[in-house]
Amino acid sequence: MGEEVDDQQFTRADRTAHRAKVRRCLDVLARMLHESVFDTDDPMTGLELELNLVDADGRPSLHNEETLADLDDEDFTTELGRFNLEINVPPGRLRDGGLRALEEGLRERVERADDAAGRRGDRIALVGILPTLTPRHLEPDMITANPRYRLLSDQILDARGEDITIDIEGTERLQTSTDTIMPEAACTSTQFHVQTTPSRFAAVWNASQAIAGVQLAVGANAPYLLGHELWRESRIPLFEQATDTRSAELKAQGVRPRVWFGERWITSVFDLFEENVRYFPALLPVVEDEDPVAVLEAGGTPSLAELRLHNGTVYRWNRPVYDVVDDVPHLRVENRVLAAGPTVVDTVANAAFYFGLVRALASSPRPLWSQMSFSAAEENFRIGARDGIDAQVYWPGVGQVAATELVLRRLLPLAHEGLASWGVDPAERDRLLGIIEQRCLLGTNGAEWFVGRVRSHSDLGREEALRVVLGEYLEHQRSGEPVHTWSQR
Repeated sequence: MGEEVDDQQFTRADRTAHRAKVRRCLDVLARMLHESVFDTDDPMTGLELELNLVDADGRPSLHNEETLADLDDEDFTTELGRFNLEINVPPGRLRDGGLRALEEGLRERVERADDAAGRRGDRIALVGILPTLTPRHLEPDMITANPRYRLLSDQILDARGEDITIDIEGTERLQTSTDTIMPEAACTSTQFHVQTTPSRFAAVWNASQAIAGVQLAVGANAPYLLGHELWRESRIPLFEQATDTRSAELKAQGVRPRVWFGERWITSVFDLFEENVRYFPALLPVVEDEDPVAVLEAGGTPSLAELRLHNGTVYRWNRPVYDVVDDVPHLRVENRVLAAGPTVVDTVANAAFYFGLVRALASSPRPLWSQMSFSAAEENFRIGARDGIDAQVYWPGVGQVAATELVLRRLLPLAHEGLASWGVDPAERDRLLGIIEQRCLLGTNGAEWFVGRVRSHSDLGREEALRVVLGEYLEHQRSGEPVHTWSQR
């Protein structure tokens, strides 16, 4: 949804022209993967963080545009809901203090956003789903006043042909329906970007898929939605359902969902872009003037705008990204699994765990995915989202195992090894991965802490307990101390 799109109506002719153009882009990408020189020297990593705005009582605040205007900084942008913002941290390298620079840069931006929000008595909340949301906050007039958001909502509802149903069964069950994609605005996430070469892309993507369930287990931070205790990472089923273009009949026919874990290990980045074109009709069939074939044959680098915009409307949990910087193409994996928060240092610890573990697994002489079925990885993903820190997952050579035990015994050593390969200082590795270790040893993460505190306030009633605990959460968040150190009293 990050692409700027003007408000417009699409005709049948637009869709026909777009299909031809996006297939032409796909053919050009295939040529480029064989012929072009991609930016592969000293690869970069990056991070995006979505934020919630809350008022002094912990309820959603609708001041994102005013806050953004006060910030006046291109590193900040709007998101779907009027209570959302997004921070884009400029990409950098992990070696030579890169993780510390990432942490300092993210903290400085979060503090600036909090200061800007504070001018209207608001605060910034880093959490996967704002627990004080009500059905009123998911109505059409809550959409940010930017044409692309309304257009995308209309296109998804038109493709579906009926209202969207939300039905999530966890500790409790939530059933509701909506005539916009606003429930997707309830999902505030952290997105990690890792640049890679065309030859290594498949290994990085496969590794990212393989560890997604474990990421969710140790990093879950979205246990409540509309007053209901659901999954420990309720963003996962909510996002899948909130942007689903399929009717019940299309689901029964096996049509793929637009929010998609995938269905197989890949051998090339081309596999993913080709699936996007083959399986998913365009939601935003915008056609640009560029002829990608002519640009390539003239020695330039085509933007492949249609392919990129289409890719942005297929919501893979690990998304392929093609981009062009200074007329040089590059590829990266966008890891979209985790919630925002609970703190900046927790976020960067999650990043260190992901970057290190993916680096080690992608470099292994015997790939993990050659020993593990894709369906097992997807099942881990569901279990990690549902059960959080208590998840039991499958791992080759081990079988069913507690995710925390797997992390402590096998995955943290691999993450250390991977970060060493990135050139990360040992003290920095120990500090950040030590946060992941302590979550596993203590059996806690953002979701577990929040649920425990809400249950301790059961005498207040659910709505008030959520508001009170969010206030406690924000005080801890502002302290900057990682969640495993937070008191349960």
